[in-house]
Amino acid sequence: MQSAFTHASSTESEPSLHERQRREVLQLLEPAGRRPVAELAEMSDAERCKWLFWNLQENLDEIRLMEPTLQARVTSTQFTVVDGSALSGHGAMEKRLDLACKWTLELSYPGYPEEITHSMGDGWVNLVVAEQAPAYLTLAGGQKAYLDADHSSYPNQLYLEGWVTNGVWQEMRQHLSNPNPTCRTDVVLLDNVLFPVRSGFDFVQGPPGAIGVVNMEFRAFSHPTERRMGRRNEPRRRG
Repeated sequence: MQSAFTHASSTESEPSLHERQRREVLQLLEPAGRRPVAELAEMSDAERCKWLFWNLQENLDEIRLMEPTLQARVTSTQFTVVDGSALSGHGAMEKRLDLACKWTLELSYPGYPEEITHSMGDGWVNLVVAEQAPAYLTLAGGQKAYLDADHSSYPNQLYLEGWVTNGVWQEMRQHLSNPNPTCRTDVVLLDNVLFPVRSGFDFVQGPPGAIGVVNMEFRAFSHPTERRMGRRNEPRRRG
């Protein structure tokens, strides 16, 4: 786990190590990130991931106009309970929920009545089930997760790393274990919960180039052809 972002003070002239690393990551993403949105349909899943990460970091106000929504369709589930007493010394127990998923990106295009969906490839949603974020997670106070990728082969897979309360887990577990093949569960990230991990956004943390997540939605569908309706009628809010 890379260290959390440390903001430079107004008296510092040199960027922090995290900021230098962030710039290096974005430099690799820039060729795909600067491509026009009209070319998204022609891009590979990896190129779309680069486009999204670069624009969320460098072009946030403009990309918000397209109301980007990331959806992780859960394909398999692993729930793990670990006895952490040997490490902590006071009988701690850690519960982890690891969801294999397929990521998609939805964008609202001017002049189109419906959103356009683009594939973003496979990935994982890794969540700790706890009443507060564990200390080892690179998160700010109140932050739920961050979205990142394997930069060595960027973006080989998308990862959502974060936490949920036990109450959320109890509500969603019955849907994740539903044996009905026509049912599915999605983890949904709306545009108003996605913020770049960079100077000026001190309420989110994560690895260089990551996207901070301040909320998550879990949606259970009774039939795979169901689609989210009334997207434009949802209230828009930040943080």
